[in-house]
Amino acid sequence: MSRPIVCIVGRPNVGKSTLFNKMAGRRIAITEDVPGVTRDRIYAEGEWLGRFFTIIDTGGLEPEKDDIVMQNIKKQAEMAIETADAILFVVDGLEGLTSTDKEIAEILRKSGRNVILVANKIDNRKVPDELYELFELGLGQPMAVSAEQSLGLGDLLDEVVKYFPEDSETEKDDESIRVAFIGRPNAGKSSLINHILGEERVIVTDIPGTTRDSIDSYFEHGGNKYIFVDTAGLRRKRYITEKVERYSVVRTLTAVDRADICVLVVDGTQGVTEQDTKIAGYAHDNGKAIIVAVNKWDVVDKDDKTYLSHEKEIRETLGFINYAPIVFISAKTGKRVDKLLEMINIVNNNYNMRISTGVLNDILNRAILMNQPPSDKGKRAKIYYGTQVSVKPPRFVIFVNIKELMHFSYVRYLENQIRSHFGFAGTPIIFEFREKGE
Repeated sequence: MSRPIVCIVGRPNVGKSTLFNKMAGRRIAITEDVPGVTRDRIYAEGEWLGRFFTIIDTGGLEPEKDDIVMQNIKKQAEMAIETADAILFVVDGLEGLTSTDKEIAEILRKSGRNVILVANKIDNRKVPDELYELFELGLGQPMAVSAEQSLGLGDLLDEVVKYFPEDSETEKDDESIRVAFIGRPNAGKSSLINHILGEERVIVTDIPGTTRDSIDSYFEHGGNKYIFVDTAGLRRKRYITEKVERYSVVRTLTAVDRADICVLVVDGTQGVTEQDTKIAGYAHDNGKAIIVAVNKWDVVDKDDKTYLSHEKEIRETLGFINYAPIVFISAKTGKRVDKLLEMINIVNNNYNMRISTGVLNDILNRAILMNQPPSDKGKRAKIYYGTQVSVKPPRFVIFVNIKELMHFSYVRYLENQIRSHFGFAGTPIIFEFREKGE
């Protein structure tokens, strides 16, 4: 059985995302007093009394609206409702019933799912008269909470776990490979995830910046579990005018922090941009594994030299991540997307690879025989031995006599020697030099 799913629905600005963040234990969804901030399904892991479950936040529903974004929000909410074990229908407990609340309640009654009516924004013990109106919805007794003040959440979660199937998986998931899809707006990140998942999990339009949050999608393939994170594309700072969009930039960087592997999605028709370089640099500086996926390859004008010229240009522009493999794909046609999945698995293995101390020192000794360590003012660096101390990324501690003598060019030489034996495609290698006694 899969992990229990709890879905949060309601009209805009009733506090769904605040409730979602409280249940997740950290700020994931963007919360802002602007209706319609959350536009996709956003996933997080929740836990109550040792039972783990998946929480889904959905965009604010306004059934009477019919624009393209609202149509997509409705579609996303319907998908979430269909998969949920329990649905939290959030209303504003101080505002009273609205026509939109009644329309959403009608949709939920027809779904046949387990629905818990949540009256939010009740931040004191006095029950407002508006709360009694909610019985008209025919969804049972409303539970009064204040997501902002964390009031009533324990009682709410006690009620939620009653709906979990007895044979569902409620233990913590530490096995999934977390992959963040990063890059500038409209490069095709959402389309790529949708193609892999085989469903429209992430809203896709031709409007740059549709994805404002970082959205987790769970996926299993070939015996492996993945969490794919779609991120808001980063724009140049002078184009970031909305307060919400500034939050999105922070959320993109946070998604990189949470990821094991970052897939940099580059628009093949435009090449690597300054923004691509910046977000790739952030991933590299934070020790993340990286794959470059050149998308829209199906619409690029090609001849027998196009592939090599594009690869050369990418290597020159992104020289600081020359370890990152490059895959040319088309999210629209699906061309070589399977190769990208294969590369994610390969890179994940490299990211978690360990080299025994004996083998590592054999490589170091051979490297020293071929090329002596640098010297300065009559003093020569000596390498005593090395050991790998961690993975994700692979980190090596090398013991030397004088660490200041270890010039960066010689460090690069040692890295190349290790890579020549073990590859480590897609992952940075971290070296730390210590003198004896440190």
